[in-house]
Amino acid sequence: MALHLSLLLLLLIFYRLSAVGYVSVQTGGSITFPCSYDQYYINHVKYWCQGLGWDVCSYVVRTDHPKSSGKTSISDDINKRIFTVTMTDLVSRDYGNYRCVVEINGGTDIMIQWFYLSVTPGTPELYVEQQEVTGVEGGSVTVCCYYSNSGDMKWCRMGGDCVSVFSGTLNGTSVTLMRTSDAINRKVLTVTMSGLKMENTDWYWCRVGELEMPVHITVSQQTATQLEVKSTITVSQQTATQRTSKMTSTTQDPTPQQPSASPTAEPVQTDNTSQGAEGNMEEVHQRSIDVKVLLISLGMLVVVTAGILVTWKMWRMPKDNKAKDQTTNNSVSADSEQDITYSTVTNTRKIAQQHPIPEADDDVTYSTVIPQHKTQLKGQTKSAEPDDNVVYSSLALQVTTQQRAAAAQ
Repeated sequence: MALHLSLLLLLLIFYRLSAVGYVSVQTGGSITFPCSYDQYYINHVKYWCQGLGWDVCSYVVRTDHPKSSGKTSISDDINKRIFTVTMTDLVSRDYGNYRCVVEINGGTDIMIQWFYLSVTPGTPELYVEQQEVTGVEGGSVTVCCYYSNSGDMKWCRMGGDCVSVFSGTLNGTSVTLMRTSDAINRKVLTVTMSGLKMENTDWYWCRVGELEMPVHITVSQQTATQLEVKSTITVSQQTATQRTSKMTSTTQDPTPQQPSASPTAEPVQTDNTSQGAEGNMEEVHQRSIDVKVLLISLGMLVVVTAGILVTWKMWRMPKDNKAKDQTTNNSVSADSEQDITYSTVTNTRKIAQQHPIPEADDDVTYSTVIPQHKTQLKGQTKSAEPDDNVVYSSLALQVTTQQRAAAAQ
């Protein structure tokens, strides 16, 4: 009886752990598979093998050696108890069954997850544009799952609960699902997680029917700059909403007959983190433009001021020189008005007998200086230089007959 219970328990565990995940990837693409294990297996070797059954499941890559084999790599995060396998440059022959396995020394290895990989040359039936999505604490993230198959749609946390209706919560975080179509008529399941917390960092599954696609969400703490930008954006959004509401209320009154909006028509929530980053970039760009404009204006003002000063200096220079010359001329004229003494010289032959009679050819000239004021020579036009004592003389030669006779004797 105890043996039957043990076998039943093992079958239940095997069924729970061996749930198949169908994944479709385009040729040439890549895919990462997460495998979660119990804390008892932290120090055990994990490996990735290919094959339908245990007896034919061959090793592809192991965590002990080597950790990378060709285009397949494996890494083990013992803190989160998750090891991941990444396959790149996929080709058609890479399709098939793969298993995440924990190696048990001296016992039966434990299979963690079973995947069936489909490699198609066309567009996969379910895919995402990127498996790594980041967000900040208190913000939101949006994941777009493109699909072409049919079936129930779910957003699940690995090893946890799922949201299968239009809205719900996962670990206290709000989740919204919305089915829409994009511009090229691709069907999109838009998943929005808002009010993110640090503990929301984990692997999630986007499921449509039997297909699923793993997506990893990383939540980081907000920086001081992000908090400031977010606060500014929130205030701006509230102001815009108030203005819109005011304009709507003044143009059209609400009527009770209007039908309520369908849940499927809800708008897709956008990522506050992306908006914050874009708003920050726009604000920094605008500030940079303002600083450049201010610097250019100041430069132009300095150049114009310098030009005005130089022009004024050049304009004043001739006038200053003219005034200086006029001052010098006035000084010279004033000095030239001083009294100038002129003299008239009269030559007289000395007759006195105290001296011997000179020779006949000797003419001895004596002069008498008669001062004359400048006013007596108004006819002359040349002005004397300032401060110069100029003496002019007229010579009158007087020779008497007696003197000539005396000389002849």
